[in-house]
Amino acid sequence: MADEIDYEIIGDDMQIVEVELDPNEAVQAEAGAMAYMGPGIEMQTGLGNEGGGFFGGLKKGLKRALTGESFFITSFVHKGSGKGRVAFAAPYPGKIIPLDLTKFGGSLLCQKDSFLCAARGVDIEIAFTRKLGAGFFGGEGFILQRLKGDGLAFLHIGGTVIRKDLAVGETYRVDTGCVAAFTETVTYDITWSRNFKNALFGGEGVVLATLTGPGTVYMQSLPFSRLADRIFAASVYGRRDEQTGVAGTGILGGIIGGDRSF
Repeated sequence: MADEIDYEIIGDDMQIVEVELDPNEAVQAEAGAMAYMGPGIEMQTGLGNEGGGFFGGLKKGLKRALTGESFFITSFVHKGSGKGRVAFAAPYPGKIIPLDLTKFGGSLLCQKDSFLCAARGVDIEIAFTRKLGAGFFGGEGFILQRLKGDGLAFLHIGGTVIRKDLAVGETYRVDTGCVAAFTETVTYDITWSRNFKNALFGGEGVVLATLTGPGTVYMQSLPFSRLADRIFAASVYGRRDEQTGVAGTGILGGIIGGDRSF
């Protein structure tokens, strides 16, 4: 059973979640997410929630490492008396949202860059989409994180948060980068644009994610990949790339990603 933690979300567009812990309670996070911690908080780096023992934890760590994530999960344990506090910061503009996994059937799939922190007892593992096409052409959607348990998890969503509760058979087509999280009852796939001219000259992607209910979907208005592309395009290197086409991030480089307009 996950620890029952209290929290406060501070700020507007560059938010921090400050978690309040009782003695021996803990919160776990990816490496580098911590902003500050108060007296009595100790960091313990390990393989995460090792429900299957050491080798089960090792397997999960290897999966994370192979997909570009940190091999280890860091736990912040309150070893002092009274209340302990530790805070985690959003990496770019957006919103931090708390999610009680018991309200989503005990499991949630999210983009691997969306997870910020969770109460100790929530299992964090790598998940892959069931369909190979969605993996190769779905952008960020191929490698997902599965959050399992009965506690609180905190996600960071870029820009504005949009929640959709899909009925049975209801389908939304979404830019692949804008899909932040969804319940495991939602069917995830990709579809090709039927009009390549629209994709080429309209600035939208050749492929879109399709999400079919029943279930809940969280979308983000500003995926990090789009923000990074805009920053690069505005830089000296980006302007040079626009003129020469070097490095593959010019006009053709943005077609499939759906983040290029003319």
